[in-house]
Amino acid sequence: MATPENHHGDCSDLETAEKIILRWDSTTSEEAKENLIFQSGGDRDEVDRYLRAVDELQRHISSISISDEVKAASSTIQIAMARLEDEFRNILISQTSTFEPDSLLLDSSLSSSSFASSSRTDLEDDTCDGNEEEEQQQVDLVLPDESGSDSGSRRLSRSRRSNSKSTSSIREIDLVSPEAVSDLRSIAQRMIGAGYSRECVQVYGNVRKSAMEMIFKQLGIVKLGIGDVQRLDWEAVEVKIRRWIRAAKVCVRVVFASEKRLCEQIFEGAMEETCFMEIVKSSALQLFNFPEAISISRRSPEKLFKILDLHDALTDLLPDMEEIFDSSSSESILVQATEIQSRLAEAARGILTEFENAVFREPSVVPVPGGTIHPLTRYVMNYLNLISDYKETLIDLIMTKPCRGLQCTNDPNNPDMDISQLEGISPLALHMIWTMVMLQFNLEEKSLHYKDEPLSHIFVMNNVHYIVQKVKSSPELMELIGDKYLRKLTGIFRQAATKYQRATWVRVLNSLRDEGLHVSGSFSSGVSKSALRERFKAFNTMFEEVHRIQSTWSVPDTQLREELRISLSEHLIPAYRSFLGRFRGHIESGRHPENYLKYSVENLETAVLDFFEGYTTAPHLRRSQ
Repeated sequence: MATPENHHGDCSDLETAEKIILRWDSTTSEEAKENLIFQSGGDRDEVDRYLRAVDELQRHISSISISDEVKAASSTIQIAMARLEDEFRNILISQTSTFEPDSLLLDSSLSSSSFASSSRTDLEDDTCDGNEEEEQQQVDLVLPDESGSDSGSRRLSRSRRSNSKSTSSIREIDLVSPEAVSDLRSIAQRMIGAGYSRECVQVYGNVRKSAMEMIFKQLGIVKLGIGDVQRLDWEAVEVKIRRWIRAAKVCVRVVFASEKRLCEQIFEGAMEETCFMEIVKSSALQLFNFPEAISISRRSPEKLFKILDLHDALTDLLPDMEEIFDSSSSESILVQATEIQSRLAEAARGILTEFENAVFREPSVVPVPGGTIHPLTRYVMNYLNLISDYKETLIDLIMTKPCRGLQCTNDPNNPDMDISQLEGISPLALHMIWTMVMLQFNLEEKSLHYKDEPLSHIFVMNNVHYIVQKVKSSPELMELIGDKYLRKLTGIFRQAATKYQRATWVRVLNSLRDEGLHVSGSFSSGVSKSALRERFKAFNTMFEEVHRIQSTWSVPDTQLREELRISLSEHLIPAYRSFLGRFRGHIESGRHPENYLKYSVENLETAVLDFFEGYTTAPHLRRSQ
């Protein structure tokens, strides 16, 4: 029991404490209304006196039991709590302008520079043969929408591979100055101790949520519903994805992490987690609304690479999120991010399968002029080349083999692939090979639309050769596809070249045979001049026709074009030289030899150089003088 002396001392301390608290009652004092206890450069002694006064009053309340005294003290403590609440709010508000997200967006440790420099180009763009006009052609791979119609066709487009994998992690910054944190913690301790935790958390949450909204606005993260995102053009979505990835890294690694640390500095125990979730939950939901909308949007091939960028970014952020959202109350945010990552992975798998089917179904039937590279071939091979850039991610995502082509059936009406001959390669590689099998099958079908059989073989040769060259030019694609299938493709385009030569030149070279030229008697005098004239005439007519037509055909690859010319020259030139050498004299001794001996060997050698140049109009054939 307290002695009279101690009781007198307690009363004196209590009276002093009450005077200090009442002096700062803004409801009764204009000076108190216009000034702050906790202000920058203010009287720290006054801050200490006020806090001690609150402590004294709370100590007094806990030690008395007389109802009238409790009621009086409680009234005073209410005044103190109202004042501390205002001070708490003012400190928080005064600190909300110190965050500068623009500088963090430019920080290479938080966002990959490749996102800032990435540019959108068309998948058809390819300068390997310098034919700009052909490269501007477009191909639509038609994928049915949910209703089964073809109205949802899209042109495949690409965005350069962006390296969303990052070696950086959480980077906490001071959202509030250390001095302000100390004051906020002092106020929070007293409000919570007096039973005003709800009011304290509410003020803190309201101010910090407003600050969070301002940060999101500065980062370019706006409120978009799932429907809003899905109504945007994909070109606009691509830009937003790049911005979102950069902003999300700042949000998770800096903003959320720093906000959590601030809560831990001001509050203690379960209260800190309650405050943290009060502030970030709605912002986190807003942040992840965007990738969620992308993950459930209609699938089409042009979306694959940006979806993979989003998937990689989330994969990169999840370990940091596990560290930040590590309590039961914040588990829902982590679960949401993980589910979105899974849906993005599933969307990527679905798009890849739909792309394969779209390659098989691509319906164009108008032959490309000159038998050159079909836009579909460029389109598909550039797409596969891009896929190989993402192989690190896709090897983890693609776990099953293509559903078709499990065994070789030799069915000419369907694409086929014998997987048993491709043991030991990844499911991703099998999907890419399967896509090339369906592309080749589609190209074979398109070749049937050429009326000129030799041109159909040139078309197959050009396109399969292009496929081979694209694989060889990409180390990543070459590693995935492997030598075995590449050798098979090489055999296909070489076989097409052989078929072309047979279809074109067998008939021409038959006119240079000796059969049917000789009549009974000696060799020199037994040549039928009329038959010989018909042979030279037939050869000239056929060669002129072949030259006129095939100089407008195109073999875009310089080396392949030269090899084909050499090969046909090796058959044509020696045969013509021999025939001309043996029978020239018989024609020259007759009437009008110039009508039959129209071309020298040199003329033919020069004419062969016109073949496969893709001329609009065939050049004039030079004749012997």
